[in-house]
Amino acid sequence: MRYALSMNEDEALERLNSVKYIYLRNLSEPQDNSLRLVVEEAVVNRSGIIRPSLPELAELMRDSYPIESIEGCKTFELHWKRYASYLVTEELVGSNAAGGYEDEAFSGKILRAYSKSHFLDFLSRDTGGHLEPIQHYKLICLNHWIDIAANAPAEIQVIEESAQLPIQ
Repeated sequence: MRYALSMNEDEALERLNSVKYIYLRNLSEPQDNSLRLVVEEAVVNRSGIIRPSLPELAELMRDSYPIESIEGCKTFELHWKRYASYLVTEELVGSNAAGGYEDEAFSGKILRAYSKSHFLDFLSRDTGGHLEPIQHYKLICLNHWIDIAANAPAEIQVIEESAQLPIQ
């Protein structure tokens, strides 16, 4: 059984930005022009074992551990009631993971809020008819980068697995 922790949006955002790694687990549009993302925290699993497929990699990977979601990791649900655009990029071909573009400005770590970005520049050239100003958000996952343009921030919930109680 899963349940959402009771906390305000700022606390949930702070918890999301405090984790080191996340994986995108689900992306859906529950209604037209709404976006729901489910991401799961991941950690370096020191009890995990990496078995390289090639013997010549064994020495290189001797002290390596997998980054994965394990028991105790948090799950986060982000929901934008309306969006203008979103873009999902496979993380290996993405750019700007470390914030290397000097002409962009953002705050946040895992969920970034941009005040100036190439994505916003693209949208201003390629789209029109926005009734309200749009904001650029970027979710930095280990497996994908998701750029979202919306006129309001996401609603964020922290979801935890409930403790399994023994059947009596």
